[in-house]
Amino acid sequence: MIKSMTGFGRAVLDNQEMNVQVEVKTLNSKFLDTNIKISSLYYDKEIEVKNLISDQLERGKVNISISYTPKSEEGNKVRVNMPLVRSYFNELNLAAEELQTNKEDIFRMVMMLPDAYLKETDEDSKEKHWQQVRGVLLEAINKCDEFRIAEGEVLKNKLSTYVDEIEILLEKVNSRDPERMVKIRERLNKQVSDFVNSENFDPNRFEQELIYYIEKLDISEEKVRLANHLKLFKETLGGDSSRGKKLNFISQEIGREINTIGAKANDAEIQRFVVNMKDYLEKIKEQLYNII
Repeated sequence: MIKSMTGFGRAVLDNQEMNVQVEVKTLNSKFLDTNIKISSLYYDKEIEVKNLISDQLERGKVNISISYTPKSEEGNKVRVNMPLVRSYFNELNLAAEELQTNKEDIFRMVMMLPDAYLKETDEDSKEKHWQQVRGVLLEAINKCDEFRIAEGEVLKNKLSTYVDEIEILLEKVNSRDPERMVKIRERLNKQVSDFVNSENFDPNRFEQELIYYIEKLDISEEKVRLANHLKLFKETLGGDSSRGKKLNFISQEIGREINTIGAKANDAEIQRFVVNMKDYLEKIKEQLYNII
């Protein structure tokens, strides 16, 4: 099963106690990279959220937004921070007297200063509400994962098509190879005839050079290895888990064999097949960037 790293999931809970909205967006990234926006009341849950993401989404750049708005009085208890407000008020009064300025707006100013209000948190209520928020979060993560699976199926079909095209081109290389070797032998025979008639001809040296030349042009092993790599790539595509990194390693091996065939072919027709193989391989690599 192939999974895309691109995904989106959204879940909402709206009842008498609270309104919760969670959005999960994912993009491709080499590692798991999380960006979490969460209500200040639940800052202490950030590690738990990261673990939930890691368990299911595995890899990618994950942006997650958790909006929590309590509706009940139980979740909205606020009181005035009297010690701090008193201190603010006294200090501002002293400053106003020293500067001989108007005192009428001092109280209004004090109530707008930082921490003038304290939000009281009922820990039992907070934890009970978190269980509901967590349920919404899991729903959004599941929807995002389903989105990734659907996108992964599209990617899988594309990759299979590209691999099929490379296999077709490999068959063309196999068909062309015997004719290529005939032409190489004809060329060698002509060169050998000219060389044998030379007075400096050394049979032993010639035999060594001939063996080296034939080995240098033989692409039999490369064709077999390329066919095996393509087969393994398809098997990995059809596996139970998404294996983007493994597919990337296999694609590198595919590229190595294609390049070697191109370097050793010494044939215009096979070179054309190799160029087309490289084109499909580049398309494969582009798609692999977005697979988990």
